[in-house]
Amino acid sequence: MSSTLRHVWPEPVQRVAAYLRAAAVDSTVQEFPEGTPTARAAAEAVGCEPDRIVKSLVFVCDGAFVLALVPGDRRCDEAKVAAEVGATSARIARADEVLAATGFEPGAVAPFPLRTVTRTVLDRLLLQHGKVWIGAGSDSHLAELSPADLQRLTGASTADLVMRS
Repeated sequence: MSSTLRHVWPEPVQRVAAYLRAAAVDSTVQEFPEGTPTARAAAEAVGCEPDRIVKSLVFVCDGAFVLALVPGDRRCDEAKVAAEVGATSARIARADEVLAATGFEPGAVAPFPLRTVTRTVLDRLLLQHGKVWIGAGSDSHLAELSPADLQRLTGASTADLVMRS
């Protein structure tokens, strides 16, 4: 095999990497062949604490798709998401809705580029870290970037979105 040939990432991962390149963001996209199906598995794969893994959760809020970005060690509070976006209710999106809203399969959702998400909300706890890890389009790819870049690229407002432990 020629050393000039590169491993080709799945199309959704290429989409995320291209978005990051176009935004000129200091980030790293990495593949973890063992997979990163949960925040804990992702944290173990990259060698960080679960609170530096960003869970990208899609909610349906009064019929609109909202993306909530929360630390991997916390549970998102649906009522807080609804209140933040001024909705009367919020529920976690079904698998088909996640794909329709984001263009990514459940378990592989990246926070950008998205199809029909109307709002993105970032939990304030993520801002305490120098770098965080996001899903990058497959269940075995993650990208590392600063929370400030994540907020800028997603246009997210910040809020308290997690349940009290």
